[in-house]
Amino acid sequence: MNPEQPQSPPIARIPARTQRQAMDWSLALASQGVEPVIEQTEDGRWTLVIAASDYDSAVSTIRQYRLENLRWPWRKPIFKTHTVFDWASVAWLLLAIGIFWLTETRPALKDAGIMDSAALAKGEWWRLFTAMWLHGDVGHLVTNGAFGCLLLGLAMGRYGTGVGLLAAYLAGLGGNIASWLVHGEVHRSLGASGMVMGALGLVAVQSVGLLKRAPHAWRFAVGGVGAGIMLFVLLGLSPGTDVAAHFGGFVGGLALGALLVVFAESARNEIINFACAMLFAMLLIWTWLLAIGVK
Repeated sequence: MNPEQPQSPPIARIPARTQRQAMDWSLALASQGVEPVIEQTEDGRWTLVIAASDYDSAVSTIRQYRLENLRWPWRKPIFKTHTVFDWASVAWLLLAIGIFWLTETRPALKDAGIMDSAALAKGEWWRLFTAMWLHGDVGHLVTNGAFGCLLLGLAMGRYGTGVGLLAAYLAGLGGNIASWLVHGEVHRSLGASGMVMGALGLVAVQSVGLLKRAPHAWRFAVGGVGAGIMLFVLLGLSPGTDVAAHFGGFVGGLALGALLVVFAESARNEIINFACAMLFAMLLIWTWLLAIGVK
């Protein structure tokens, strides 16, 4: 008599884009008690083979793992630390260069978007936003562009592409509001320095997040904020600059960064980052449409 051969349990396959992704997912599944097998198909694709009974829980685990470990293609770790630089900040720089070129060839655009206290008093609130995209000359653009690209890249790398960009933009808005309140009705200004200082504030306060994981790390937290303040003094208090806008942007960045540190997990959510990026784009387009409409 031939003994009956035991039947193999049914299996399920989960496709992965790369071998690295398959290995990462397999570790996440193993931590939850699911034992996957990594296989490569004949056409070169990678898959995870698991028991069919574990399929639902495995998909749920992978989905949660992806939310907690977002990896945008332009986000790259730098040095040997956990610091991430988001190269999407270059898109902001290119956009600023493009708007500078347009305003230099069409001076009416600069007049329509400049931060003018008298116009603000008449209700032209959009100038608080549009002024952040204007620069007086090439030197002004280069200075803000260089520091802005670096600091924005660090802020977006820490908080998320969309969240970091929108937070810096709103901090820049706070800087322009502070400048308006300080200088009164006879004041005209332009430049992204308030937004750049906002990005500096976001980067400076990120060290406070260490306290959530290690309460004894208060010296690192204080040191990070202190270093940010020193950089602000060096960059933001230069003679002949709009110190009020710089200070308002920096304080706005600190405040928004502290809020984002508290809700760090939500801030890194892919959907929230996408929504923030769309809101940033809407504010950019809407305010400039209003400015052009006025003229």
